[in-house]
Amino acid sequence: MNNNTNLPEKIRQARQIKGLSQENMADMLGLSTTAYGDIERGRTELTFSRIESIARILDTSLPEMLGLEIVSLSETEWLRQENARLTALNLRLFNELEQWKSKFRQWFGRELIHEAGERRERIGF
Repeated sequence: MNNNTNLPEKIRQARQIKGLSQENMADMLGLSTTAYGDIERGRTELTFSRIESIARILDTSLPEMLGLEIVSLSETEWLRQENARLTALNLRLFNELEQWKSKFRQWFGRELIHEAGERRERIGF
């Protein structure tokens, strides 16, 4: 497959090399022929799981399908790196949430928040 082509074109080329029709692919993916055709025309934004399913059907590796260089990482090392990335993202989102909470308290004041809670209790919520 030509590495300079985009994903829909790579899918089309791999399908043709495998000798499958669009109808075959649509059936295997549980899609209508029109929906599958839209994938090959680039009219559909593909989810990772859909790309993975297509790659599996076409006996193509996911990195090859995505045009990525295959990096030789052990699964354990990849998981460590992914865990570090997600931990950092989680920390960033937690800090962002705390900043928004602080701004909310500044904007509306603690008294207003407490007062709203008391009002809600009085009317039975």
